[in-house]
Amino acid sequence: MLSFVAAQEPKEPKLPADLKKVAVADGVELHYIEKGKGVPVIFVHGGGGDYSSLEPHLGPFAESYRAIAYSCRYNYPNTNKLQPNYSFAVAAEDLAGLIQKLELGKVHVVGHSLGGRTALFLAVKHPELVRSITLCDPAAFFKGDPVNEVVTRSFKAARAAFEKGNTEEALEAILEVPAGRKVKFAQIPEAGRMRVMRNVGEFEALAKGDLTSELDREAVKKIAVPTLLIFGEKSPPIFKKIEEGLTSVLPEKNRKLVILRDAGHGFPMTHAEPFRKEVLEFLKDK
Repeated sequence: MLSFVAAQEPKEPKLPADLKKVAVADGVELHYIEKGKGVPVIFVHGGGGDYSSLEPHLGPFAESYRAIAYSCRYNYPNTNKLQPNYSFAVAAEDLAGLIQKLELGKVHVVGHSLGGRTALFLAVKHPELVRSITLCDPAAFFKGDPVNEVVTRSFKAARAAFEKGNTEEALEAILEVPAGRKVKFAQIPEAGRMRVMRNVGEFEALAKGDLTSELDREAVKKIAVPTLLIFGEKSPPIFKKIEEGLTSVLPEKNRKLVILRDAGHGFPMTHAEPFRKEVLEFLKDK
């Protein structure tokens, strides 16, 4: 569920001159960048990422769409004050606010990992804003699922570590879920550590937030918009369970499933061209 695993330059990114920001609600500001014109496509980054994670896709998508990548509430370079009860439902409301404030109408949403969970919440809560959703190795699980119980335990452990001021221990608790094994934060490549540390506010907010905010299985069954599911062939085993859970719930007539060969969880970054090809093909005429 973390997106910082892909290789990046080990330095802080230079903020582009065309980076913008918009106030979405209660003083919350989101930074975003956009290219192109036409029907909007919004990219929602995964955990530990920010607008720059999926920004490389904007150029190719801008040939046919108005492509937008933004940083979620507690991700770089946003400076929003930490508030209680943060959750993916709140993140979806932030996204809805961005869509409404920019007067985008109905949009295509492409969410990676934790961003995929946000995209699902948006489709459930605000179907009037959604044209289609693309879920890339989404962190999507339901109340009562074994996967959900594992993730809840992980975030509770992270909350305890954050409250003790042990940031690395908290991140290790969260990382253990998608990795399927214990991973020492110090062993992550420097570029990945830098990326997640500049976005650590997201994990702290989620760990200290509303852990009872869960996807409703019956509500997801009612999602009527076209849905593309993309999973990496070599993604950790937890995502196979998520794939099985989603394909059993999402209406078959509206969904398409793609397994990217030889790809791991970071495939929007590591396998950019085949990823883009699948999404662009899916979006045609929608």
